[in-house]
Amino acid sequence: MESPEELKARLRKLNAQATQAKMDLHDLSEELPTNWEQILAIAQRCHDAHAALMAARRQQAAAA
Repeated sequence: MESPEELKARLRKLNAQATQAKMDLHDLSEELPTNWEQILAIAQRCHDAHAALMAARRQQAAAA
């Protein structure tokens, strides 16, 4: 079980990863149709990052 400090640090890291994935998806959308082949990979990375962030937030809420 993570300490509150460890969970907070993990949340910060996951939030940064989710934000970066969101920006990558946004940047790709602005460049379309260039690099359209990357849509699925970037969207999946964005989905996975946000899913991990939401799971960690639920874990934090349950611990509170």
